[in-house]
Amino acid sequence: MTVEIITGDCLEVMRRMEPASVDLVFTSPPYEAARTYGIDFTLKGQEFVDWCVERYLECLRVCKGLVAWVIEGQTRSYRYSAAPILLMADLHRKGVHLRKPPIFSRVGIAGSGGPDWLRNDYEFIVCATSGGRLPWSDNVAMGHKPKWAPGGAMSHRVSNGARVNQWGHPIDSGATVTLDGGKVRSRGKRPSHQLAPNHKQHTKTRANGVKEVQTYIPPTLANPGNVIRCKVGGGLMGSKLCHENEAPFPESLAEFFIRSFCPPNGTVLDCFSGSGTTVSVAKRLNRNGIGIDIRESQCDLARRRLATVQRELIA
Repeated sequence: MTVEIITGDCLEVMRRMEPASVDLVFTSPPYEAARTYGIDFTLKGQEFVDWCVERYLECLRVCKGLVAWVIEGQTRSYRYSAAPILLMADLHRKGVHLRKPPIFSRVGIAGSGGPDWLRNDYEFIVCATSGGRLPWSDNVAMGHKPKWAPGGAMSHRVSNGARVNQWGHPIDSGATVTLDGGKVRSRGKRPSHQLAPNHKQHTKTRANGVKEVQTYIPPTLANPGNVIRCKVGGGLMGSKLCHENEAPFPESLAEFFIRSFCPPNGTVLDCFSGSGTTVSVAKRLNRNGIGIDIRESQCDLARRRLATVQRELIA
């Protein structure tokens, strides 16, 4: 796998790249008027959002798959700037195909929230594509084993208010069903019965009276959902070197998106590379990586981090 670190303005660099030449963009831009980043970056308000829109659109041009930006606004004088929401609104108005934004959930900074509000424990991840189904995804790559057996406790309400399971059968009051070694264990009104090792058959009667036997094969892993919980802070970020950057995100967050939305041997682009978290994780997961940062100091840091990853892979 190859990883390239490029020093330069990401907009200029991406404009030299071929369309649809990377599989995933996963990055986090400098935050609105949060810090100078050593380059006097002081944009805020709509000026900041406009700056982001121009670069986000270029990410979409060079990416054949998902573009995901971890981004936050700022609160000043008891007022939230709503920068991530304004960015999504402006992208939407330009015809961009947004996906519902996942949330990066972590324990926020002690004392944040001020004297009258709540500590900030999440950040938006603004996601979009060029349209249609993603060319590649493994949306259960970071999933977990299913909790319920086929036809078990998961349910929803139909138009008349009745609660039914995934097969459309009424949910028995007081019944609980869990999968246990290939068997369904039940309490309440639902009787125990043997479950086939990896499937369940169901007969559905269509509107024309024709009965159809359907077979459900339970997934090995359940979809992990769009609240991505990560531990952050000293010793929890995945690399000691990341703390030489002003605002790193944890390797576990990059891993979530790379494993879920970049195919093996594919290419991940981080256009605000910083300490090289995204490209380092890409290398460890057998993906190619391109990192861009305008600061030579951060590019040097990313190269040091990649050298550490290389030594770990060889060992």
